[in-house]
Amino acid sequence: MTADRKQLITAAAVTAGTAVLGLPLLLQSRLLNWGATPAEVARRLPGDDLLPEAGIVSTRAVTITAPPGAIWPWLEQMGSGRGGAYTYDWIENLFGLGMHSADRILPQFQNLKVGDEIPLGSDRPMMRVEVLDPERVLTVRSADGNWVWIFAIFPQDRTTRLISRNRIATPSALTRLFYLGVMVPGSLVMERKMLTGIRDRAERLALQPGPSARATGVR
Repeated sequence: MTADRKQLITAAAVTAGTAVLGLPLLLQSRLLNWGATPAEVARRLPGDDLLPEAGIVSTRAVTITAPPGAIWPWLEQMGSGRGGAYTYDWIENLFGLGMHSADRILPQFQNLKVGDEIPLGSDRPMMRVEVLDPERVLTVRSADGNWVWIFAIFPQDRTTRLISRNRIATPSALTRLFYLGVMVPGSLVMERKMLTGIRDRAERLALQPGPSARATGVR
């Protein structure tokens, strides 16, 4: 790494740190835990132990008026060259991720298994499937082990809660400040769109009669 690049990274981290220090703790919590209840934030999820000493942990959630069977297929087909990420594709593709969010179930991507790798872009590291419990939990981990992403589904009386948890390693204080000041606000914008995108697709699927609904356990 060149001296100029190091100076640029340091300056960015200091700027982000200044912004973070100026944020009230309540606002930081809202950024990290949008839509999640205190109980959901505190809840242990399958895959938390894959990165127990994470520097950044976000827990975000949405309520979906659909059963788990209408939610799971959208998670199972996520990824670049697959079903996309259901967020702002144009932003994702500014970074060359090749995301194209599907509005239908893609049968060819409905056989995910532990050990499979999910692409996030042609020149990005793969996410390996570490925990897979259909209609309950999908946990993936980056190749370098510094990022764990957990999706957990919890049915309620007439609705379902979908929780998305990110655990990210921050090897230095400057890295952590940079993530809190820059990456966390940005990730909230994208992840909120993703969660509501999955919600809208699942709720539409739940209303559909016929084979497509029966295949996902929807009645």
